Amino acid sequence: MKLPPRPLLLPRRRALARLGSAVLLLGTAQIARGAAILAVRVWPAKAYTRVTIESDTPLVARHQVTEMPYRLVVDIDGLELRDALRELVGKVRPDDPYIAGVRVGQYQPRVVRLVFDLRQAIRPQQFTLAPVAAYQQRLVFDLYPVQETDPLLALLRDKEAAEALAARAVQDALGELIARIEQPANAAAPAPAAAAAAASAPAALSAPAASAAALSAPAASAPALLPAPFSTPAPAPAPEPPTPAERRRVDRLVIVALDPGHGGEDPGAIGPTGLREKDVVLAIALQLRERLNALPGVRVMLTRDGDYFVPLNERVRKARRVQADLFISIHADAFMRQEARGASVYALSTSGASSAAARWMAQRENSSDQVGGVNVAGVKDRQLLQAMLDMSTTAQIKDSLKLGREVLGPLGRVGRLHKRQVEQAGFAVLKAPDIPSILVETAFISNPDEEAQLRDPAYRRELVDAITSGVRNYFARNPPLARQRPI
Repeated sequence: MKLPPRPLLLPRRRALARLGSAVLLLGTAQIARGAAILAVRVWPAKAYTRVTIESDTPLVARHQVTEMPYRLVVDIDGLELRDALRELVGKVRPDDPYIAGVRVGQYQPRVVRLVFDLRQAIRPQQFTLAPVAAYQQRLVFDLYPVQETDPLLALLRDKEAAEALAARAVQDALGELIARIEQPANAAAPAPAAAAAAASAPAALSAPAASAAALSAPAASAPALLPAPFSTPAPAPAPEPPTPAERRRVDRLVIVALDPGHGGEDPGAIGPTGLREKDVVLAIALQLRERLNALPGVRVMLTRDGDYFVPLNERVRKARRVQADLFISIHADAFMRQEARGASVYALSTSGASSAAARWMAQRENSSDQVGGVNVAGVKDRQLLQAMLDMSTTAQIKDSLKLGREVLGPLGRVGRLHKRQVEQAGFAVLKAPDIPSILVETAFISNPDEEAQLRDPAYRRELVDAITSGVRNYFARNPPLARQRPI
């Protein structure tokens, strides 16, 4: 018996069938919960705090700032509240200078609200970053202070505070020695009241930690603006103006700008066993700061003193704001081949790189902004700034080569050199038109042997000694000119 032909599917049924196939291709997160949150990160620093929310698809958000109490309120569309966002609460550190705490709630269906309770008034910048390197879509909030501190005055007062602390320590030690000499041998037992006070010291020290834990405790979600369990922070006191004596002392300072490469969202190169360039160069820079600060009349400014990202042009701007006498950028880069090894020193070139390797290195370092994440819209007068950076003079490059040679010599006595002469390339971070500037590649972190050396504190001390020796030799042959630094 012959069967009748199968009826054709109606257009609506065909459309439903195609829709069903498309739905099967989507993941659960896209069907029910919108964008998937991959990670949340908080990078606190004195200069600014960055909050990054990484997702698999672009996020749409809007924010508003309130005063008294200071708060940053962020609404993110297309989201259902999940554990990944709740983790943001625990990422806020007690020593964050800008964020006292954060609360997360489902404000409306598919709208998540973040409320940041702030320690001071801020200027927030919100922007998004397209996928690059290991990152997918990023929504970024940079929290800057409304009133930026004067870096020159901060350098001077830090130096004075350190000197006062050292003098007080010497005086305390001398007083203790005199007291021991004069004190009878049988009068060494502490008084009961003093013993009780000493016993209570650990409890008193733990109070700030308990307070910090209370600050970061999450509050219950609410459909409206989340309640504020935090007390209103007092407004930041206005900085005291510099005294005439401080102005004179600033003019006499020799200022060295140290620039630990990468940081924050940008880890830099990563060694075979996972050692990150950003961590190594920060450790070297912090130790080098201590060595150089111990020299008479010298004060060091770090472009970053913690694990946070600083754009390349901001590194140059920081050095120019303090009218630095030298700029030294510290790196530990990788190369395409693991056998590449040895330290290198680079100066700027405006007419091409001195070698193919130097050109490759410059391109790699100049791409740091893409990984670290720069708010292009937030850079004022970008064309004017770029023009200023391109004004590097022949005299600056000549002085940079002198500095590079002074540093390269001692580095060659610590370990192997990749090149025995100072190389040149178009490194963006060396483009301060009025500051001798070099970039030091301490070693190739991609080389297993040199990665192991960089992990060794003793080897890092040798690198610090070598760079310190180079700086001293440079200033001995090229005394810095007297400056009038406005503060």
